[in-house]
Amino acid sequence: MAAKQKAAYCETLVRRLDRDRFVCALFAPAARREALWPLYAFNLEVARIPELVREPILGSVRLQWWRDTVAAIYAGNPPAHEVAAALAGTVRAHGLSRRHFDRLLDAREFDLANAAPDDVPALLAYADATSGGLNCLALEILGSTGDDAGPESAARDIGIAWALTGLIRAAGFHASQGRIYFPKSLLEREGAQASDVLAGHATQAIRAAVSEIAALARDHLAAARSKDVPEWALPAL
Repeated sequence: MAAKQKAAYCETLVRRLDRDRFVCALFAPAARREALWPLYAFNLEVARIPELVREPILGSVRLQWWRDTVAAIYAGNPPAHEVAAALAGTVRAHGLSRRHFDRLLDAREFDLANAAPDDVPALLAYADATSGGLNCLALEILGSTGDDAGPESAARDIGIAWALTGLIRAAGFHASQGRIYFPKSLLEREGAQASDVLAGHATQAIRAAVSEIAALARDHLAAARSKDVPEWALPAL
């Protein structure tokens, strides 16, 4: 499959399954936009693992395949997989930092655990490693050299806010799969029951916990907006 076809495949995947990032990417210059599709398609491939397997061990196998694939990409020997091959071209063309990929993949192990985060710091660390790290990689595609900490700091704040909002939005879907992303300590403090979350019961206690997570998202959004961000970085944010 030619490079253009691989990019088009990734674009179609992102358009179909990640409309938010698809729309944001449309604001990037055309050449950079074509490089964003494989990155966001990679994120989809990894994020969807729990939806595609019935047993956590099978999810771990898929996640390990992507770890091995990222290692192969950086070794210059990517597998013949549409997204992996396209991502290899993006990594090579824009010199993407491997540490963001490794951290993202490590954090995605949590998706297979079917257990709530212990506390709010654990939830924020997960949001930063997944969505925040992805935004940092998008910044590198858009032209970040790492010399200015402002855009990366804003990218992480936006990523955390985006992830928290997404987790609230998808709470019902996650519950149907037996997954909870509301921290145990927060549920306990509000007197909320994990069984109610899994059953889809919007009790007052659960509503209070959700409100706290939404407030955290608003705080990180406000922090991002307080930073000086150059125009070129906006499509990642």
